[in-house]
Amino acid sequence: MKYVSTRGSAPTLSFEEAMLTGLARDGGLYVPESVPTMTTEEIAALAGRSYEDVAFTVMKPFIGDSFSDNQLRARIRHAYAGFGHAARAPLVQLGPNHFLLELFHGPTLAFKDFAMQLIGQLFQAALERRGEKITIVGATSGDTGSAAIEAFRGLDNVDVFILFPDGRVSDVQRRQMTTPSEGNVHALALAGDFDDCQARLKDMFNHFEFRDAVGLAGVNSINWARVLAQVVYYFTSAVALGAPHREVSFTVPTGNFGDVFAGYIARQMGLPIRDLVIATNQNDILHRTLETGSYTKETVLPSVSPSMDIQVSSNFERVLFDAYGRDGAVVADQMADLAGDGFTISQGAIDFLRGQFKSGRASEEETLATIQSTWDATGEVICPHTAVGVKVANEHQSDVPMITLATAHPAKFPAAVKEASGRDAHLPPRMSDLFDREERVRKVPNDLTALETLIYNERRT
Repeated sequence: MKYVSTRGSAPTLSFEEAMLTGLARDGGLYVPESVPTMTTEEIAALAGRSYEDVAFTVMKPFIGDSFSDNQLRARIRHAYAGFGHAARAPLVQLGPNHFLLELFHGPTLAFKDFAMQLIGQLFQAALERRGEKITIVGATSGDTGSAAIEAFRGLDNVDVFILFPDGRVSDVQRRQMTTPSEGNVHALALAGDFDDCQARLKDMFNHFEFRDAVGLAGVNSINWARVLAQVVYYFTSAVALGAPHREVSFTVPTGNFGDVFAGYIARQMGLPIRDLVIATNQNDILHRTLETGSYTKETVLPSVSPSMDIQVSSNFERVLFDAYGRDGAVVADQMADLAGDGFTISQGAIDFLRGQFKSGRASEEETLATIQSTWDATGEVICPHTAVGVKVANEHQSDVPMITLATAHPAKFPAAVKEASGRDAHLPPRMSDLFDREERVRKVPNDLTALETLIYNERRT
């Protein structure tokens, strides 16, 4: 299996090379040359198997010979051994034909753990074999950072620097990033919003002298391995509800487009997904794009669902690549236009996107009301991001099961849950002392030179 850049002029890489590289040197994102497919019989055979077994079966064709079967199975087992539910990603029924896929039973209580815990294992195996050290720099709107820190903390061959928007993550999210004591992790509170964090990260990757000097690697959803690991739970949940013998639909709360793109890959592999529904909060660029055909940036507005407070959705580039017939030059031109206010998508490309995705949005008031109404109807307490998904899913119900991705534990956003329902959302016992732990954080300016200097000097050599 080989991987190509969405902008068409970077070297073709193996899975391991693409994983360790992250962002392509032409600024693009790596995608597989072709997507392997599964037959109806192969999908049906996943029924009743453990999450780990399904993960191996789904991911192995994309990984090729980068890892042996025994290595991959062992790393998958280790990645999910610390999850707090035997099913890893259990389904909970909300109502007739509507199910929640609980993706918050990992160590940091968010769906990012499914990918990050596995990436940590695969990175470690590859770096030990190569005898190399790397510097991971990540940008987060809340959950990616803590998941990355949890996956890489204490490793001898990895330094981790996480940029998060100062004052724009929840207290729980912040403390999960700032309280680990290991010397190889660094939490950096940047003066700006998530798009600023993401832009500085991409600037570092495109500054090749710095990139090569520190051995820069990325674990944001720009990293293909992140997307691949998230494909798995589309299969486990769909098969549990009758796939491949009946269709299912998914509603995905998303800001950076990575999680819903994983569903798009699952569909390409042969999973019978009728609707893939994008659910956005008030920062609704993805919903607006599908409605208007114009990808136009607006001001990022702080919300009760901060992990979705994004106006530049990095993974959207991956689906644009397909929408434009895998013409990297066209994608490169569109991304250049994104440096301004945005770009207009061609008629053929927008028709392709509308054929693949539906969408909706939830206002702040609708998000809070959905937390309350879900509690009233089911006794389930949901986080604000999940509430965005539930609200939009309710508008797209059909005669096939709808699965809404529950992306985070409600205790990560206690203020929003309290405001909406009057209820306290308690952290699991293993995190009960989170607010007693000492924080280690550095406030940093939105300045590339200052950030690169700090990272260069603070990494271990």
